[in-house]
Parts: sequence; C-alpha cells; structure tokens
Amino acid sequence: MTSQPDSSFTLVSGDRHAEVPRTLVEPVPQPLGIIDQFGLWGNLGVSLLGFTGAIFVLQPNGGGTPELSLLAALTAILLGTVLGTLAIAFSGVAGARTGAPAMVLLRGVFGSRLSYVPTLINIVQLLGWGIFELVTIATAARTVEPGLPQWAYVLIAGVITGLLTLYPLGAIRILRRIATPAVLVVLVYLFVELLRHPMPALTHGTWTGFWAATDTVIAVAISFAPLAADYTRHSRTPRTAFWGAFVGYGVTQVLCYVIGLVALVTVARSPSDIYGAFIAVPLGTLAFALLAARELDQSFADVYSTVVSIQNLRPLWDRRVLALIVSTLTTALALGINIADYENFLVLLGSVFVPLSAVFIVDFFLLSKGNLNLSSRAQSRSTMLIPWAIGFAIYQLINPGYIGWWVAMWAHIANALHFHAPSWMSASLTSFVVSVVATLLTGALVNLRARRTEPLRVGADAEV
Repeated sequence: MTSQPDSSFTLVSGDRHAEVPRTLVEPVPQPLGIIDQFGLWGNLGVSLLGFTGAIFVLQPNGGGTPELSLLAALTAILLGTVLGTLAIAFSGVAGARTGAPAMVLLRGVFGSRLSYVPTLINIVQLLGWGIFELVTIATAARTVEPGLPQWAYVLIAGVITGLLTLYPLGAIRILRRIATPAVLVVLVYLFVELLRHPMPALTHGTWTGFWAATDTVIAVAISFAPLAADYTRHSRTPRTAFWGAFVGYGVTQVLCYVIGLVALVTVARSPSDIYGAFIAVPLGTLAFALLAARELDQSFADVYSTVVSIQNLRPLWDRRVLALIVSTLTTALALGINIADYENFLVLLGSVFVPLSAVFIVDFFLLSKGNLNLSSRAQSRSTMLIPWAIGFAIYQLINPGYIGWWVAMWAHIANALHFHAPSWMSASLTSFVVSVVATLLTGALVNLRARRTEPLRVGADAEV
C-alpha cells in the first residue's frame, strides 16, 4: 500500500537492507537504529572547517584581539554545542514521527506554497556548501599527496559523493561500520598527541567575547537542523532519532573544536597552521588523510538534502535522477568557480534557519502538537512568517555577517532604531529565543481570532 501525495506518510519498519524510496509518495522505511544514527551524526559533527573554525572561539572579536581563556573557550564549546544540537535533535524527532523530510515538514508550518520559500533558500545554501566541501576535500587531499592536480581530486570527490547519494541508507551503514570507529580513533589519537605540548593555564586569558564565541558554535550546530529530518525520518523510533543526533553530533563536534583549540594554543598560531600540526605528529599524514576522506560525508549530506528539498517542490521526481543531476552540477561548479568568494553569502543564508528552526519546533511540539497538514494542498499560514521575520531581523541587528553592503544596511537600521547590541549578546541564541516567544504569541493571537470569528450556534446545535 502506498500513500498519495496529499495524504500522510506511510511508515514501515523496514529491514536493515531497505533503501530510501524513489519518490515522496512511496512508503517510508524506518530501518535505522541508534548505532546507525550515531554513525551518521558522529561523522557530521566532525569537519575540517571545524578544526580551523576554533579560531573564532579563541578570538571571537577578530584577529589581534585578546584571546579567551581555555576555561572560557571550553565552556563556550560545550554550551554552544548542547544548545545547537538540541535544535537538531528536536527537528529529527519530527522527522521520525511523521516520516516527512525537513522541507516537507514546513508545509505544516507555512502551508504548501509558502514552504517553497525556505525550500528554495535551503537548496541554494546546500548547493553552495556542497561545492565548498568538494573544494575543501580536494585541498586537503593535495596537502597529503600533491602529485595530482586540484581538479582531479575534485572529480574523484564528486564521483564518490554521487555514488553515496544514490544509496543514502547504504552510505549511512558504511559510516556506522567503518568511518565512525576510524574517525573516533583518529580524533582521540590527535588529541593525545597535541596534549604532549605545553598548555597555557586554564584561566590565562579573558571572558570578553564569551557569548560571541558561543554564538559561533551554536550557529555551526544548528545549521544541520534544516537537514535533520531528511535522515531521522528513517529512524526506527523518535527516541532513536533524538539521542542518535544529540549524542552522536554533540560528542564529535566538541572533540573537533577542542582539538582545533588545543592545536592553536600549542603548536599552530593560526588556522592555516593546523593541518600542518596534524601532519607533524607521528602517523599524522595517515590520520589527516582519513579525516580528509571522511569529509565526503559532508558533501554527501549537502547533495542528498538538496535532492530531498527539490522533492518538496516535485514529489514525484525520481531521487536517483536528481542525485545524478545535483552531484554532477556540484562537481562542475566546484571546478569552475571560486567558492571562497561565496562563503560569506552562505553564512548569511545559514542565519535564516536559526529563527526558522525555533518557529518550527514551537509550532510542531507546542502549538500543533504534531498534527501538521503535510499535504501538497496545505493552506497557507502566512501569519507564521511573522515570528520568522522578527527572529531573522534580530539576528541581523546583532550580527549582520561580513558582506559589506549588507552590513552597512543593517548598521543604518540599527542606528535608526537606536539599537546597539552589547558584546555579550549572542545573535543565534537571542534570535532563537525571540522567535520562540513571537511564535507562541502569534499562535495565541491566531487561536483567539479563530474563537472570536466562530459563528454563534443557537437552538438544538448550541453547546451547553
């Protein structure tokens, strides 16, 4: 029995060899156990960009500014990871309960047509990050073995990414069996080797910029919230989805940031030195090569979630055909453009999803209580755009990013509003909290209006 495009998803337990169906109208297998989810999210929590990103925790106010103390930086890493990963985990629960991918879940929040807005934004950012990951993989591979040109490594990474995307649940099983144990061994090994170098005192440094550092870590983690349900929809239970994402991603992101932090305060005084610091330790070349190969799970996730997002627009399109098209396009663009010029724009797009995640989580768990209309005919709920827009505006007022004209525009708006964000204010956390409150208020006002406009019944139809 198959579900129709306008009905809820049909969930089936599925065996361990089940694969993602071709379209969104077929039954959704749920074969992934807790170890499978640990494998997926544990790998996604590690990134080559995460190691170098530790500099934004150590010096949250930019180069040349005082460094946080190790105690402050470690606290920011732990707190930011927990808060950001909670958003991933709750978003994942919604996917496991409904069987719907992430962008389809937004039909229940905004209506079918309005869900196209975040879907298109998600497609653009995922395509960009997919390109960025292929370039990162190729750059790291050339660091280990410079014998091949950059374009050759891009092609190899693109082909492997495409193959993984054709068999997504099979890719997750490979991560669980092979990649995750190897990555954990490498991370622990690098951590121990780096700790052999003298470390500064835990309290040497400042706490100034602590919330900006925490904000960085939150933003990295919560960037996976718009992808979570694409994978947790195949979890056996919502509990599996929650703990697999929360523990799997949380543990490895903390390890990743801590290793980068330790490298910065011991042997590498800038992000560009970190990879060299890894290679310099005994067996470091092998360890770094494994980390570079592992980065393929990031490109896989970006490409596959692009495919699933497109299916929110066209539920009957074959995901395998889309996977080939998207992976080919991503590879071609990685060969032909300078993605470094696009990075700041990708960060700006990512800020869209911090308040969006808040709106979705509140609506799903508190307002709708899981009873969302996920059909292609779901009526528009334009009022739910209000808390999303408010949260986005708050984020930009606090941290407008790095694109010159965009920063200037928001600085002008902030001056007009006489708003000057204090240094301790976190853009991600503040935006999220404001969006939560705004969503609750919007929901209360909508319910009040519905009660006031409900026709009065009299006579035999009146309620006592």
